[in-house]
Amino acid sequence: MWKALVAVIAISGVTALGVFGPRWLMLNTDNQSVQGVIECDVLSDTCRWTQQSNHWDAALVKVGTGTDGIEYRLSVKTNKNQPRLLAVLRGESMYLGEYPVPMTRAGVAPDGSGQLWEATFTAPFCTTDPEMTWRIDLQTGMETEPDRPVKLIFQAEGRA
Repeated sequence: MWKALVAVIAISGVTALGVFGPRWLMLNTDNQSVQGVIECDVLSDTCRWTQQSNHWDAALVKVGTGTDGIEYRLSVKTNKNQPRLLAVLRGESMYLGEYPVPMTRAGVAPDGSGQLWEATFTAPFCTTDPEMTWRIDLQTGMETEPDRPVKLIFQAEGRA
């Protein structure tokens, strides 16, 4: 009887690990709360948010095809006065590493409401799944801005 009970518990444990294990492994490891965070597809829409009384707008457009694949231009407008801005690409649908994209101050936004930052980049691609979802984290230093209410994502295309 005990052997049967132990076998049932072991099988239940293995089944639970198989069902919940992948979800547990894919949890956000950034020590940030993901409650209340809204995903915004920055390639299809301008993403807007306010954080600590600072306003942010982010937009991503395809600018062409280069030798390494589709080139994208990221534009970020903010009224926060900062010395530098870095965009970090992180795989959202699959982890392929972290890719820093330095942004350049492009002057004052056309409407005069803040600084305009821009960067042009090619997203890395996976050979097994060329269409991949990426997350863009904005950083002013070594750390990601805490408690950002918007998660910037986009689906990159593989090589043409």
